Amino acid sequence: MSAALERLRRLLPGLWAGWLLCVALLATPAVFSQLAGAEAGRLVGRMLAQEAYTSLALGLLLLVLERVAARRAALARTGPQFSVGMVLALGAVFCTVAGYFGMQPLMPAARMGQGALSFGQLHAVSAGFYVLKTLLVLALAWRAVSPRAAGASA
Repeated sequence: MSAALERLRRLLPGLWAGWLLCVALLATPAVFSQLAGAEAGRLVGRMLAQEAYTSLALGLLLLVLERVAARRAALARTGPQFSVGMVLALGAVFCTVAGYFGMQPLMPAARMGQGALSFGQLHAVSAGFYVLKTLLVLALAWRAVSPRAAGASA
């Protein structure tokens, strides 16, 4: 893996984690503190849609970069072909797909009282996936800056 791709593999998880934390801890509470419920919900829904597409793109890019790094390590007999970084990236992509793309289509019907789960239940499941995704991405970022990871790429 080239030095530029290795740097990108180490930089992206931190940027992604910052993006997720900013949406969850800064943007969403600020919107709900300034706008009425329905209007705030629409704006936050739009922000979460942008976050979901960004997370999908970053997750797939990181998965490819982690796969390249794992393959390189396996060829050098210094690591497995299926790395922890790949598992973390796959988990984050899964959480994005299940938490946003899986839950979002069910929410309009739940608002009208239709479906097996209430809006609150769907929102809780979606929020749980978001929290899990954030933790997985934070773990990716932590691993990216660990001394052991830095020594493996040198």
